[in-house]
Amino acid sequence: MNEYREMEVKDHVRLWNECLAVIKDNIPSSAFETWFKPIVPESWEDKTMTITVPSNFYAEFLDEHYSDLLKQTFTRVMGSGTKLVYSIIQEAATQTTVERNSGHVIPVKENASGVDSYNPFPERSNRKRIEPQLNPHYTFDTFVEGACNKLARSAGLAIAEAPGKNTFNPIFIYGGSGLGKTHLAQAIGWATLEKHPEKKVLYVDSNRFQAQYTEAHLRNCVNDFIAFYQMIDLLIVDDIQFFAGKTGTQNIFFQIFNQLQLNGKQIVLVADQSPKLLQGLDDRMLTRFRWGLNAELEQPSMETRKAILKSKVKTDGLIIPDNVLDYIAEHVSDSVRELEGVVNSLLAQSTLTDAEINMELVSKVVSSLVAAPERTVTVSSIQEMVCNYYGLEPRMLQSNSRKREVVQARQIAMFLSRKYTKVSLSSIGEQIGNRDHATVLYACKAIQNLVEVDKEVQRSVEAIESSLK
Repeated sequence: MNEYREMEVKDHVRLWNECLAVIKDNIPSSAFETWFKPIVPESWEDKTMTITVPSNFYAEFLDEHYSDLLKQTFTRVMGSGTKLVYSIIQEAATQTTVERNSGHVIPVKENASGVDSYNPFPERSNRKRIEPQLNPHYTFDTFVEGACNKLARSAGLAIAEAPGKNTFNPIFIYGGSGLGKTHLAQAIGWATLEKHPEKKVLYVDSNRFQAQYTEAHLRNCVNDFIAFYQMIDLLIVDDIQFFAGKTGTQNIFFQIFNQLQLNGKQIVLVADQSPKLLQGLDDRMLTRFRWGLNAELEQPSMETRKAILKSKVKTDGLIIPDNVLDYIAEHVSDSVRELEGVVNSLLAQSTLTDAEINMELVSKVVSSLVAAPERTVTVSSIQEMVCNYYGLEPRMLQSNSRKREVVQARQIAMFLSRKYTKVSLSSIGEQIGNRDHATVLYACKAIQNLVEVDKEVQRSVEAIESSLK
């Protein structure tokens, strides 16, 4: 018995390495290098794996983002009922680094006395000035007005006149991809700087904000990070929907948001959906997003598309016949980005191959760049694809069969129905065997967990997804 216990205690390194092999196969290499490679296994006793991590934040991040993956991996490698315990390195206030046998080094920095000592944009800023991080091409001069964006554009101009001193705070700009949301948001920034050069204006997308927050935690300077953002006069945050599920980031942004509003500073938010449709964000955040103005950018009309094309052609110095512009405007209707892509391609053809810009060339370019309309995906079509993949009769998904392959196929159908349709959980359940919404929710969670750790299930789901597109 004592020999077995001694072997069990010494096995922690081998077991952890087996876990790492599974984890490495299921997440991006950058995430593995950042969050798992630095971990040091400490012990394995009484079905409990103890691992050493650099900080409380590190443990919280693993719990928030990788708890399901760890649970599934531990069950596979060490059996069900395995527990995980974090051992946190205690950092002394006088230390500059903390080192472990793994060779991993974590910088430790005491909070600075002033905000000028910390800047999350060091590559384009300095202590004396904060660069706005704005694209010089995204101004109101290059933003074509139409019925699809008139409200948002007018509100943006009003904000630039008196940032933070109007009823449009925050302004929440939303709409589909390629409709000019980022262009409009940054145009507000440039117009504000033109009228109020003393203002501190900053544009940041949500992914960069998240990365900066993570770095601030690792450097032990979160207070400085918050202080930096709270001194901005006009803050523009793009792709706010990507904060979904990131509890720590949402908490920090909530603090920054509240303080900016209390201090009369202007906030511009950009997302792909209206606040009422966003998921994975705290209700308190969504409530504040609805305080000001929610402005939607819609698909441009035919006349607006023509105006956008004429503006683009004039800027690029091209000469394109009116009938060619009409053809583009008629056949490219989904987004401004696609319109610009066609003109850029025509410019390349004209410049590099000396080709004449005519109907024959534009027809070829449009057909190669603009995707055909996507077919509508329904719960019924998803069930059909799943049954075809598994070689099952459609009635099997509707049955009460508990055979493993039928249960898995049924759960995948529910998972994909939730992902690719806007149908409610209750409706999905009714259409797949008359199940209730709780059954559908359980199925979706089960397949999500399996996709993360089971390569066979992952391949099956991906194969069925490809047949839906």
